[in-house]
Amino acid sequence: RILNNSDIKLVREMTYEVLSVAEAALVTSGTATLETALLGIPQVVCFKGDFVSMLIAWIVIKVKYISLVNLIMEREVVTELIQYDLRPDVLEKELQSILPGGSRREKVMESYEGLKEILGPPGASSRIAGEMVAALKDMLNN
Repeated sequence: RILNNSDIKLVREMTYEVLSVAEAALVTSGTATLETALLGIPQVVCFKGDFVSMLIAWIVIKVKYISLVNLIMEREVVTELIQYDLRPDVLEKELQSILPGGSRREKVMESYEGLKEILGPPGASSRIAGEMVAALKDMLNN
């Protein structure tokens, strides 16, 4: 409905295919932010909720960031535009800064390398599962 008769093509359920050719991305919070970072795509994290839900979240949840990238790195690597900060003018400015030639693009890409070091090599799920099994065996044997 928003696209009307524009030349923009709406693509659904092809996240990795779209990101593989993207120069930058606008991403909602959640695992998508981590996936986008691991694919090496600079991003702006965007989140807007209804007033009551956001009020409850601000009162109950005490975290400095909402994106997994920033939470893992314990600092702002990717810009988070939340609620009233998520405005077209701010979004455009932040997107321009991470596109090729943008002022923040290289810093974000360098930070992604640090993120990958923290997370370690591929196979984290198998390593964690192995550690969980070993811990459970220890508990059962004690």
